[in-house]
Amino acid sequence: MTIKVDSDNLKEGLLGLVIALVEIIKEVLEKQAIYRFESNSLREEEAEKLGIAFMQLDETIKKIKKENNLEKTADKIRADLDNLVNDGITKLINPIELKNEVVEHAR
Repeated sequence: MTIKVDSDNLKEGLLGLVIALVEIIKEVLEKQAIYRFESNSLREEEAEKLGIAFMQLDETIKKIKKENNLEKTADKIRADLDNLVNDGITKLINPIELKNEVVEHAR
């Protein structure tokens, strides 16, 4: 199977991946900030600054997606990454499923 790679395709895929990863990292940081705020290890002023920074980051991500026509690409890559992680977690939780998949691929 030959994969055709052109500069536009490469740019779209790579930039889509970067955007998807930035979104994932932002979500992790937001959850950490909420945890810290709820456990009283984050002052109200710090929480406010973080909230503003997250809103600005959201706007920047949306702008980059729109300017580069990456809404669908980044969303698809994000969904693929989410599915990959969910599949990996499922196999860690249920090793029999992993074993069955290994046996199936060996055939």
